[in-house]
This record gives sequence, structure tokens and C-alpha cells, in this order.
Amino acid sequence: MKDSVGIVKTQIIDFDGDLRLESGRLLSAPIRLAYETYGQLNADNSNAILVTHAWTGDAHAAGWHSSEDRKPGWWDDMIGPGKVLDTNRYFVVCSNVIGSCGGSTGPTSTNPRTGRPYNLSFPVIMVRDMVRAQKRLIDHLGVQRLLTVIGGSMGAMQALEWGVLFPDRVRSIIPIAGTGRTSPMAIALNALARQAIFNDPMWKKGNYRPEHPPADGLALGRAIGHISFLSNASMHLKFGRRFSARDGMFDFFGQFEVERYLEYNGRSFIDRFDTNSFLYLAKALDLYDVAWNFESREEALERIQCPSLWFTFSSDWLYPPKEAEEIIQILHKLGKQAEYHLIDSDHGHDSFLVEPEKFTHFITDFLDRLAV
Repeated sequence: MKDSVGIVKTQIIDFDGDLRLESGRLLSAPIRLAYETYGQLNADNSNAILVTHAWTGDAHAAGWHSSEDRKPGWWDDMIGPGKVLDTNRYFVVCSNVIGSCGGSTGPTSTNPRTGRPYNLSFPVIMVRDMVRAQKRLIDHLGVQRLLTVIGGSMGAMQALEWGVLFPDRVRSIIPIAGTGRTSPMAIALNALARQAIFNDPMWKKGNYRPEHPPADGLALGRAIGHISFLSNASMHLKFGRRFSARDGMFDFFGQFEVERYLEYNGRSFIDRFDTNSFLYLAKALDLYDVAWNFESREEALERIQCPSLWFTFSSDWLYPPKEAEEIIQILHKLGKQAEYHLIDSDHGHDSFLVEPEKFTHFITDFLDRLAV
């Protein structure tokens, strides 16, 4: 646990007051958020950083829940003493988004109006709804203005929304491997994942028993998504055309190593994530468009008052660089401060998790300039 924040505990808070969603529906109180904090808030409340997670992430971004944990938090390489998000300097917050199954209100939660799990009666949510719920947490923690909001993939969408929705509450945003609107190709891949789940007889239109989830459908849905996180180059590097040593090449059910990898990832996923939550967050990703409820992207982005730092990755085909570049061009046209770095990496969309050393020095420099 050297250079780690050490043993941490996920905290839970319930907020009174319904949350009005972008759909027009109300999410009934209490609104529960799971979150973790690392470091200390300074005297003038100027050192708080909000870390926003990707699709199947959670609040456990750094440290360990116990000494027996096999792995630390999902961004432990980034958060801790002397690291990029240095907890000797910064107060770092990460909350689980609503709609998820990591402790925050979602489809697995009890509907206070019925006393039963929401399942598919849970309302459709958007990324903007996630951010409005996060603001309640930031208010609760006594943070008047965030030094930055930083996140990758769906986390990048949340960072961008913070800049648009609450321009007076952020000093900067750092979207990583994100997009300003989800492409038809990305939506199509999620559609395949949905159909894999819908076709599993155990799904029962969302009314499955938690101990008997639609495991086959969810595992396949996750495998489809996982392909989009990789790249052709990374698959060559990781697997090549190697055939599994366990199987005979002419065994009809024999598998290539890449097949075994996808099967393993899909199967291990079902033990840690709820199927309906997977579907709701996929829907939120599909619906994402920064111009939602604005006349144009220009009108939405005009609201951003803070500098932004953007990263894309050369082999990312889920959210290709040109999608973020369109947003950055608009920001520049509007006279906004937007720094951009295209990072050369063969690891596809997952590059921001696999090779952080290629871009983290830019983040350190950016945060240092904000502190001046």
C-alpha cells in the first residue's frame, strides 16, 4: 500500500427532496449516493477535485477496502500521495452515479412508493441527471467551487456537463476519451448488448431474481462492449492469432485466446454488476448529447466559463478523436480556453486506463497553473 491512500470506506448519504429528471419525471426521495473522499478539504475550500467514473465504474477510485483486497480502486494509479491527483494537496471526491448498482439509487433500489425494487419502473436517466445528483453531494461536502472535474469515457461526459450546467461551480474540466454526442455506431453496439440480455429467458423483462440473473445475456452484452474498448492493434499485441493451449485446433468448440479472454471478462462481470443497471447506464450513454435542450452545441458550450483540458487517443474507435475535436473547435471559435492533446496509443478506448503515463504530466502542469 505504498503511496496509497490506504484503507478507505465507501460512504452513503440520503438526500431529501425528489430529483426532477430531464425526462420530466421525478425520482422519488430519498436520493442515495455512494461516495469516497481522499485527502483533506483546505481552509478556503479551494482544493476539491471531483473524479467521475465510466459506465461500469463506482465510487471506489483509490485505496483498499481491506487488507485482503486483491485490487485497489479503479484509478489508484492516479490518486494518492505524490500522484497526479496528489492527496497531500487535493481533496478528491468520487461518487457512484444514480442508475448504477454501486450503492447509489438505481434499478436495484427499493421504490419508496411501492416498497419493492424499482427494476424497469426506474425512470430513464441521462448524464445530466447524474450531474445534478452529484451537485447535491458537493453542496453537502461544503465545496463552493471545484478545482476541476476529471473523468474518462462516461466520466468525460459528466465533466463536460458540469461545465455547461454549473459554470460558476467549476474552475476547470478535464474530459478524457469522451465525446459531445454518442455516435450511431456506439449506439448500435449497445443495441446488440441489449438484445443479448433481452433474449436471455432469465431476464424476465427485468423482473429476475438477484440470485438468478440473466447471466448468459449479461456476459455476452459485456463482451460486446468490451470489444469496443480495445483496438485491432491491441488485440494483435495481446492475443495475436494464438489458439488456446487447452483446446485442440480441430476441436469444434476450441477457442482462440481472444475468445477465452472475452468469455472470462463477461463471466467475471456478472458477479459484480446488476443487469438492469447495465441497461439503464447504456441508455444514458446512447442518449448523450451536450446540445440536449439547447438550440445547438454552440449555445450549450457558450455556457462554459472555465478552461478545459482534453485528451483523445489515436486508436479509440468507440469515441474517435474527431468527435471531441468538433467540441474543441467550437470552444475555440467561442473564444474559450481549451487545451487539447491527441495521445498516440494502440490500446483503443481503454488507453486512458492502460497508459496513463502518456498524458498525466499534462494534467499535473494544468493543475499547477490553476493553483497560481
